[in-house]
Amino acid sequence: MTQRLWWQDGVIYQIYPRSFADANGDGIGDLEGIRGKLPYLAELGVRALWISPIFPSPMADFGYDVSDYRGIDPLFGDIESMDGLIADAHALGLKIILDFVPNHTSDEHPWFRESRRSRDSAFRDWYLWRDPAPGGGPPNNWLSNFGGSAWTFDPPTGQYYLHLFLDKQPDLNWRNPVVRQAMYDAMRFWLRRGVDGFRVDVLYHVIKDAQFRDNPVNPAYREGIDSAANRFLPVHTADLPEVLGVVTAMREVIDEFPERVLIGELYLPLDRIVAYYGENLDGANLPFNFLLIGAPWDARYIASLVERYEAALPAGGWPNWVLGNHDKPRIASRVGDRQARVAAVLLLTLRGTPTMYYGDEIGMHDVPIAPGQVRDPFEINEPGKGLGRDPQRTPMRWFPREGAGFTRGVPWLPVGDRVATCNVASETEDQASLLTLYKTLLHLRRDSRALSVGAFRLLAVDDAVMVYERSDGHERYIVALNFTEAESRLPVPAPGVLLLSTVAGASPDVLLAGEARIYRA
Repeated sequence: MTQRLWWQDGVIYQIYPRSFADANGDGIGDLEGIRGKLPYLAELGVRALWISPIFPSPMADFGYDVSDYRGIDPLFGDIESMDGLIADAHALGLKIILDFVPNHTSDEHPWFRESRRSRDSAFRDWYLWRDPAPGGGPPNNWLSNFGGSAWTFDPPTGQYYLHLFLDKQPDLNWRNPVVRQAMYDAMRFWLRRGVDGFRVDVLYHVIKDAQFRDNPVNPAYREGIDSAANRFLPVHTADLPEVLGVVTAMREVIDEFPERVLIGELYLPLDRIVAYYGENLDGANLPFNFLLIGAPWDARYIASLVERYEAALPAGGWPNWVLGNHDKPRIASRVGDRQARVAAVLLLTLRGTPTMYYGDEIGMHDVPIAPGQVRDPFEINEPGKGLGRDPQRTPMRWFPREGAGFTRGVPWLPVGDRVATCNVASETEDQASLLTLYKTLLHLRRDSRALSVGAFRLLAVDDAVMVYERSDGHERYIVALNFTEAESRLPVPAPGVLLLSTVAGASPDVLLAGEARIYRA
């Protein structure tokens, strides 16, 4: 019997620290808040916590603009509180994964301040500086993911610096071996303190075209609808072949420490996602698979997607699935409350490592953000296109009261409505709640090799229902999911003993609207 590692048979839970739990009452979540909720997370049944950035930062992009890779921002605590969080988590059997941001720093990082001081600075080549185009203006047509040119002119030195995100997030020069070593040493700093791995932000962007050639026009771009960044195809700014060498080197750093994990953020097509496992599985342990996030909520499409992904995996590559994160609308807002239960069963019964997003276990929806309350620079730079990420980053709901138990102060984003019913305390007492369903699924998955690490086999699919088997030796489970809001006949014979249904009053041969079932075969 093959022994799986914790990141293979466990479930990862993403925490957006500003919004999870505020211990000091300033309206912003912090490390002590997370420490106080560790018993909840352990009892929930997850195995690891991925914590979005907590390093010192001016917060232009809420932590994704790092000014010191070896510290903790005072908003969240200090090194001692981080050490305490790691120790407390480990005592409860939980792992800690940090969000590592290697593509860019803050413009207030000492490296960049020194880099922009002079063209002769020893740090000049740590970032990407270019002369203006022959006729003046930016060196090429590269665009920022947050809108506008990816180049900002620096008058004192007469050159432009590159930033694929905000102008306050200058891109590092990963072709410089000194930069690479500095970043690998930053990873080792945290690994030595007991961190169990990293989720690497925009991993596919770290290397840019050495010749700085223009990106080609995107023929599918829709003016006024799509993000302006999509006007050109990122042929020379994303997923360059040399990126895989960086991934392999990061993995070598990870492998210096036992049982650690490297996860890569990749918004790429399927064939490119799986390339990041590495030619000899020497790349990312888990190249994030976001295919479900943008998928139509359709039985045939989802079944096809799962089979295509399984077929594309390299031999020995471990799969993973994600339904939501801090950059995308919440699953309950995308598919509705009833289908959010189907989504929970899907996520926690597919083969591979699931990643949950905080609050999805209680059915949190995106919260409408009034213009005067917008905090996200993406929405500020490109208003009205639905690109803002504040709605899915609102505070966690712990109790049915003002502030939802998140803070005793004024929350940094509005909590939203439905707090009286959509909160941890109320749903803990309700045996029919979504939270109860998540707990049941997580514990069933943890106690079953078939569901945690077993094989996957699609049994049947039609316009409404997807049925598949998970098995390990003599242990077999059958999962049936109705992706529609109408009754549908079960497209296979009675598969065994019914263990779980998301809808009360189910009949043997008919799946009710939005019903999911698990059978022991």
